[in-house]
Amino acid sequence: MAKFQAQTGFVVQAYRFALDPNAGQTRALASHCGAARVAFNWGLALVKANLDQRDAERSYGIPEEQLTPSLSWSMYSLRKAWNTAKGQVAPWWEDNSKEAYSSGLERLAAALKNWSDSKKGKRKGPKMGFPAFRSKRKAVLSIKFTTGTIRVEDDRRHVTLPRLGAIRTHESTRKLQRRLTAGTARILSATVRHERGRWFVSFQVEVQRAASVSARPDTVVGVDLGVKCLAVLADSASEVRYEPNPAHLDGALKHLRRMSRLVSRRQGPDRRTGQQPSKRWLTANTERNKVHHRVANLRADGLHKLTTRLAAEYGTVVVEDLNVAGMLRNRRLARKIADAGFGEIRRQITYKTGWNGEAVHVADRWYPSSKTCSNCGAVKAKLPLHVRVFDCDNCPLVMDRDENAARNLAALAAACTTGTGVAGDQDAQASKPRGADQKTRTTRPSRKAKLGRAGGATPHQREETRDRTQDTEAQPALW
Repeated sequence: MAKFQAQTGFVVQAYRFALDPNAGQTRALASHCGAARVAFNWGLALVKANLDQRDAERSYGIPEEQLTPSLSWSMYSLRKAWNTAKGQVAPWWEDNSKEAYSSGLERLAAALKNWSDSKKGKRKGPKMGFPAFRSKRKAVLSIKFTTGTIRVEDDRRHVTLPRLGAIRTHESTRKLQRRLTAGTARILSATVRHERGRWFVSFQVEVQRAASVSARPDTVVGVDLGVKCLAVLADSASEVRYEPNPAHLDGALKHLRRMSRLVSRRQGPDRRTGQQPSKRWLTANTERNKVHHRVANLRADGLHKLTTRLAAEYGTVVVEDLNVAGMLRNRRLARKIADAGFGEIRRQITYKTGWNGEAVHVADRWYPSSKTCSNCGAVKAKLPLHVRVFDCDNCPLVMDRDENAARNLAALAAACTTGTGVAGDQDAQASKPRGADQKTRTTRPSRKAKLGRAGGATPHQREETRDRTQDTEAQPALW
């Protein structure tokens, strides 16, 4: 199925609102989400049985042309098969909207396609496994509506969804309702999801956005993310700003420990013995979850405010291509990095700058922004993480290492515009002033390897530990 393309001058944007359903509507929402899960599991069982049957026939030596015909994985084929068998599979199917079953089958078709493309090497990123059955206890409650009555009421306090009717919202919907009334927005779909103990509705809207100019369109800013300071911003006007790290999780750890001890003293569920949780355990667990939800909400609010300021102020933003998944393997910093939300910052900067027609450049993952002197371009061979001050050996520059890295990132924007390919240039290979930036330290030779001299270090290895002056074309200075 072809991907949806927005009209010229329009962008696809999501408007998310918290719902305030009554008891009956809450049961109906949970029923619709359960129906989507049932359809997903039914379709997955059908596809898996077909694949297992074909594999078994191959093991018997049956020729390929005589195997059981393969089953189509498209959403339309799965929905056609569901309409044929729904009377026997789910006699209660009339209690929910047809969109509930279509939503589950659509997600199954997408999961199977991702698995097939990943297996054939057509999909980038990590390898995708075969879809798994969704558990009733662990599955996320979510459903997507694409047809039927989907609208925002004029009172700005209700939304109408197919089969569910009008549901009151916890907050005003005026931001979306104004655009709908003016004719500058069109609702494409609505997704209802139970998250952080509440129901949310997210409208996928095609919005006409007027061309906006940032406050400083000619200014380039480099964003260096960290744990001590959430972000260090250095622009081409020699202005440096430090964004403090609120560390919401650290502030709530004491409360979380106390609530976790309280939960552990209650009678909780046990799947091995079939023991059901007590009411006191459910109450304590709900209170503990509220602390987690508050931390997540505060983090999301702070990241949105930071990225919105960056997109509204600067014409060009340069960020790092951080290996967040690899950084989370460090047991000493994993909690701090996860609480900071490095990946979410880059994601929000990317789409928000795209709305305003601004440029965003991503530095090469192996570019030594912290080890490079922003004044003379010399690159240090080693700069341990505990060393927080950058002291250049070739010039008298001494400054905070995060500020130095942010200045280097800002300077990369000029290299990108000149076509050197350091950041964001898709047609050129990223420059590597050290020759091999992946080697941040001298590799320890194998014990079985024959060393050329005592001490195990070759002249080439000793030469690599010296500071080198970076090529001026690869590191342009803006100051």
